[in-house]
Amino acid sequence: MSSGPTHSRMASDIWSVADLLRGDYKRHEYGQVILPFTLLRRLDAVMAPTRDAVRRRDAALDVQNRQRLLEITAKLPFYNTSAQDFTTIGADAANVAKNLRDYINGFSPNIRQILARFDLDNEITRLAGAKLLYRVVGRFAEMRDLDKLTNHDMGYVFEHLIRKFAEDSNETAGEHFTPREVIKLMVNLLIAPDADTVAGVGQVINILDPACGTGGMLTAAEEHIRSINPKAEVYLFGQEVNAESWAVCQADMLMRSQRGRIHFGNSFSDDGHQGKKFDYMLANPPFGVEWKKVKDDVEAEAELGFGGRFGAGLPRINDGSFLFLQHMISKMEPVEGKGARLAIVFNGSPLFTGAAESGESRIRRWILDNDLLEGIVALPDQLFYNTGISTYFWILSNRKAAPLRNKVILLDARDQWEKIRKSLGDKRKQISDAQIGHITELYVDALTVAADTGHPDHGKVKIFRTRDFGYHRITVERPLKLRFEITEDTLAALGNAKALARWDGREALVAALRGSLGSVWWTKQEAASALRAAVVAAGAAMPSTAALEKGLWAAVSVADPDGEVQQAKDGTPLPDPDLRDYENVPLDEDIAAYFAREVIPHVPDAWIDHDKTKVGYEIPFTRHFYVYTPPRPLAEIDAELRDLEAQIQKLLGEVTG
Repeated sequence: MSSGPTHSRMASDIWSVADLLRGDYKRHEYGQVILPFTLLRRLDAVMAPTRDAVRRRDAALDVQNRQRLLEITAKLPFYNTSAQDFTTIGADAANVAKNLRDYINGFSPNIRQILARFDLDNEITRLAGAKLLYRVVGRFAEMRDLDKLTNHDMGYVFEHLIRKFAEDSNETAGEHFTPREVIKLMVNLLIAPDADTVAGVGQVINILDPACGTGGMLTAAEEHIRSINPKAEVYLFGQEVNAESWAVCQADMLMRSQRGRIHFGNSFSDDGHQGKKFDYMLANPPFGVEWKKVKDDVEAEAELGFGGRFGAGLPRINDGSFLFLQHMISKMEPVEGKGARLAIVFNGSPLFTGAAESGESRIRRWILDNDLLEGIVALPDQLFYNTGISTYFWILSNRKAAPLRNKVILLDARDQWEKIRKSLGDKRKQISDAQIGHITELYVDALTVAADTGHPDHGKVKIFRTRDFGYHRITVERPLKLRFEITEDTLAALGNAKALARWDGREALVAALRGSLGSVWWTKQEAASALRAAVVAAGAAMPSTAALEKGLWAAVSVADPDGEVQQAKDGTPLPDPDLRDYENVPLDEDIAAYFAREVIPHVPDAWIDHDKTKVGYEIPFTRHFYVYTPPRPLAEIDAELRDLEAQIQKLLGEVTG
């Protein structure tokens, strides 16, 4: 007895259609055919039980507005009134294109809107021209089990296919799908602290994913909430900029009769849920993807300050991660109501990218100053299909529990993984259900674990104050010390100095100073007197303007730790740009005390340029969990080398006989 269909077997069957396309289509074009036909065949299979009833009902109706009546007959939120289906289309080779178009036009408006995103009409024309359309339709018609898969498993099928197409298209590492076990962990961390509330009577919960892809995160969140409270009313909202992914997600929502709305468009320039607030949000936006295409829209909204979504600041143009986060924060249900929680997947860049008072640093400061960041969880690397980089969950809430207020949890879960049997792209690791449960428990009990030095995972959990991530960026200056000399190098520098390029007296000046070759002066006054005397004696002229004088001194001066300290007109020492350094002083530490302790003992002549002091925020996650590993003893290394040498000698002896 054969077992029922599985999502992996079905995905393999569907992918076999690529064998028909090879030669007429390039590998990266397979998705243009396989995805819409998979969706069509899935819809066709799901509608089969009520197909004849819908046709009879449609023929009997004599009203203009018949959509709702046909949905009731179909027992689905969509229908098809065409006389065609995949069996009849595949049985008429001569009219396959005509019948397929008739079938597509017979769908309800909501399905036609979805199919329009695939540009299917052009693909039908191309397949027919290559004499492939009949064979492709026939292959899909043979797939009899598409109605037997659950929506959950069908989601896996679509994700598998889209991942394959993404790999063949060489899409960037940021454009990837989230493995289901990662979604499960994310949902657990998002909702676990609210389990008692979610289980309450009369719960109406709105969830948003502003980069929803095919909707995997949204459906996982809904399923988790229903496992806690089957009677909860859950509304799913999403937005997606990729047309094919949006179409798959929208179709899945229709087949599930899921309440909510999935908007097609760019979340930055086309806010599809303007003015709406949400109880929970989660997202895995593309890593390191630039926002240049929507730069004008984003900057215009940033000009509105906190009247728009991007009031905290703008990140650099090549990474829109913090734009997604600010977009989500703007949609948090106010704390005066139910409040909100959100979780987002980031790479390491948002933790520390951007110097003090940069856009990224200002955004981090705003988040921490407003006590929105609840915790950050470091995940194992090699978890995702198209990138092996390290990733982090950021979890935010505007209704943190009282013991966590003005505190942030850092949880290191990088060792919580197991190896998968076969690599899937860059994915070589997965997080088991037991590990998901363990990480969730550690996060929920973070304060207790961090305070208990005897806990086996004490070193994996740390609690910080929000201000612990702030710092003063101070500029440490040291005096400019110079000696003055005439050498071939200084004369060449004079001859090429841009400041003197348009001055008629430059050649005469260089010639006049050539007689002083080898001269060295240790004070500027001595040098000035000697240079003037040499120039006057040669009948040349000294530079007469400040700009020309600056060019002369730049050529003949040389930095020297034993040289004279140069001073401004008011007698204060001039700083040496080449010796300029910077220090990050913890925000709550006295700058003068830090400077006296950490800087002055090493460079006694240094001072702080207070006009350049800036405030910055960063979260150096790995530094807080760094564990020093001492180097191996030399004796052990020597013994290993001797052993290797002996093995090599033995092998050479066997070769040479």
